[in-house]
Amino acid sequence: MDPSFGVAELPASRGVSWLGESWRIFKGAPLQWMGLCSGWLAITLALLIVPLVGGIVANLLQPVFFASFAIAAWRQLAGERLMMGDLFSGFRRNWHALVIVGLVLLVLQIAIFVMMWALGLPLLPHTEGPITVTEYVEMFEGKEWILALGFLLTVVVKGALWFVPPLVAFHGMSAGHAMRWSIYAAAENLGAMMTYGAALLCLFFLSLLPYALGLLVAIPMMAISTFVGYREVFETDRGQTTVVDR
Repeated sequence: MDPSFGVAELPASRGVSWLGESWRIFKGAPLQWMGLCSGWLAITLALLIVPLVGGIVANLLQPVFFASFAIAAWRQLAGERLMMGDLFSGFRRNWHALVIVGLVLLVLQIAIFVMMWALGLPLLPHTEGPITVTEYVEMFEGKEWILALGFLLTVVVKGALWFVPPLVAFHGMSAGHAMRWSIYAAAENLGAMMTYGAALLCLFFLSLLPYALGLLVAIPMMAISTFVGYREVFETDRGQTTVVDR
């Protein structure tokens, strides 16, 4: 791969359009996308219930699965038929680098939690009897700002590394190289990233009504949008394009 390629500086409104394009792709193969995302969630939940190492492995593999989603979206647009095996296509594209990215995300998430705890985030008390939900919620009175800060930092970290899975999968980049490009691209398109995040949050809120059935569509759209955003930022001539050597 040529180490220098273009990063488009998109208008903020394009962030919303990423979900519109994701919906168009989803409509082309709705059952397949629901199957892929259901498989991803089932594997992740199964790992989370494994004592000690399950949660760690689940976090390490998330970038690999999102690389799989990007590859699946690319295959669909190329006219190929999606199959359940596409859920594991990310394991055939430089998966070692993707696992390293998962490790970085896990370490950063732990660091955010430790910071929240140091600032006074209440943990479950060591009591003999069970604690009610009301009692636990009362423990957070006056501490809501800590939760808001932790959420904001998590969004920043996830957003900064959002483009990494497709960069690794399609360009064979190392973890460090892909993370640098992703941070640069996210910073250059901060407006689009913010409107995308706001639109995605609204989509998930609406998908909870009624009975959370909308998640069957919202989750696949979120998975597809990773590829859609990458394709516009790195592979189109829309907007002002800046080529840098990183």
